[in-house]
Amino acid sequence: MTPNSLRRVLAACALAAALSASSLPAAGAELVVIVSAKSPVASLRADQVADIFLGQVGTFPDGAEAVALDQRIGSQLRDEFYARVAAKTPALLKAYWTKMIFTGRGQPPQEAGDSAAVRRMVADNPALIGYIDKAALDPSVKAVLVVR
Repeated sequence: MTPNSLRRVLAACALAAALSASSLPAAGAELVVIVSAKSPVASLRADQVADIFLGQVGTFPDGAEAVALDQRIGSQLRDEFYARVAAKTPALLKAYWTKMIFTGRGQPPQEAGDSAAVRRMVADNPALIGYIDKAALDPSVKAVLVVR
C-alpha cells in the first residue's frame, strides 16, 4: 500500500467515523477496568488506561509490564469502553490500528470472548489489564477504574 492510498483509506475511515459519531453506544453496563488481585496497581486514570489500550505505553505507572486485553470486536462492552475512555468509535479505532500496523508502531490488544474470559485471564496474569461489566467482578481481580 502506498502512502497516498493509505491516506485515502484513512480519510474514508475518518469520514465514516464522522457520519457514525451519532451512533455511539448509550450508557449501558457499568464498566470497570481490572487487573489481577496479585497486581500492586491500585488505581489508574482514564488517560493512563487509554494509553495502554492504544499501545502508547507498555507499562503501569510503577514500571511493571502492562498488556491490554480487549473484548471481542463488535461487542457492546468494547464499543462503550473505547467511546468512554479513548473517545473512539469503532470506525476511528479501526483507522487508528490500521495506521499503527502499517507504520510498524504497534499491534492491537489480544481479544477474549467476554467478561468472564477477560476476568479469568487477567486473574492469572498480573501483567494483564482488561475491562469487564461490573457485575462480573470477583475477588480474583480488582477494579482500578470505574468507567462512566
